[in-house]
Amino acid sequence: MQHGMQNMLAPAGPAAARIASLGWFVLITFAIVTAIMWVLVFWVAARRRGTLATHLPWDAPEDRRWIIIGGFTIPVIVLGTIFALTLKTMAAFPMGDGEMNPTGADVRVIGHEWWWEVQYLAGDDAQAEMLGANEIHVPVGKPVDIELRAHDVIHSFWVPRLHGKVDLIPGVVNRIRIQADTPGMYRGECAEYCGPQHAHMIFYVIAQQPAEYGAWLAQARRPAMPPSDAFAERGEQVFMENQCVLCHTIRGTDAHGNVGPDLTHVGSRPGIAANTIPNDIGSLEAWITHAQSLKPYAQMPNITTLNGQDARALVAYLRSLK
Repeated sequence: MQHGMQNMLAPAGPAAARIASLGWFVLITFAIVTAIMWVLVFWVAARRRGTLATHLPWDAPEDRRWIIIGGFTIPVIVLGTIFALTLKTMAAFPMGDGEMNPTGADVRVIGHEWWWEVQYLAGDDAQAEMLGANEIHVPVGKPVDIELRAHDVIHSFWVPRLHGKVDLIPGVVNRIRIQADTPGMYRGECAEYCGPQHAHMIFYVIAQQPAEYGAWLAQARRPAMPPSDAFAERGEQVFMENQCVLCHTIRGTDAHGNVGPDLTHVGSRPGIAANTIPNDIGSLEAWITHAQSLKPYAQMPNITTLNGQDARALVAYLRSLK
C-alpha cells in the first residue's frame, strides 16, 4: 500500500467504486467527444476553400442542421446523461439521520486549523469515548458512519479511495459512511482551503481485520502507561512542568488540555503535525522546539526554553506512549 496514493479511479470501497464508475464514464465520454471534435476540425481545415460567392447562405438548411444536431441535441444528450447518472450515484449514499446508523455515529471527526480530532463513539463501552488525532481506524468490510463537525472554519473530509468529499461546516453536523474492502492505510486530506496550512492537513484511514481492529480499540481506550525508565520519567516531568500540559491531554495523567491533539498514544502514530512530518526521534524534537519553522501559523509554539537533555527526555517520553 502506497500511503501517498490518492487515486480516485483505484477504489478500495463500495462508495468510491460507484464514484469511480461514474468518473470512468465521464472520462471516456469526453475523450470520445474530444476526438470527434478534432476530426471535424481537421476535416474542415482540409476542405478546399472557395469564395464567398460559392458558399451557401448563412441560413441554409444544411447549416441549421449542423447547429441543431451538433450545437444543441448532442450536448443535451451527453450532459443530461451525465447529470442523471450523477444524481443516481449521489442517491446511493446515505446522508440523512434516517439512513445512517440508528444508534448513532461510530466515529466523530472534528476539523481544526490544521489537524483532525477523532472521537470513537461505538464499541463495547459507548461511554468510554476515546480521543485520537489525524488517523481513523476502521474494521475491514464494515460500513463506518462518521459524524463531521468543524471547530473553526470550513474544512472538507476526503479519502479519494474510499469516498467523495463532504464539507465540515461550523454549526452544522454532516455525515459520511465509509467502508474499506481491503486492509491498508488510505490517505485523506482537507479538500477545502482553510488557511495557510491547508495543504498540511493530512489524515489516514487505517483499515484492519476485525480481530486486529478490536485489539487496537481495546488498547487505544486504555490510559497511558507510566514511564518504564528514568529517562522517560524525566520526560514526563518536563511535559508536566512546561506549556505542553496546557494544550494536550494524556489520559491517566494530570494533563487535560484541549487545545491540541490528544497524545495518550502518540508514539504509535505514523506521523506528527497532521502527518506533515514522520514520527521519528529527530522530527519529533524539531517539532517540539521549532514547530513554527516546520508548520508556520500552527497553534503549536516554538518551545526554546528546554535544554538539550530535557528535550531528548521529553521526546523519549512521548515516543513511549503507545
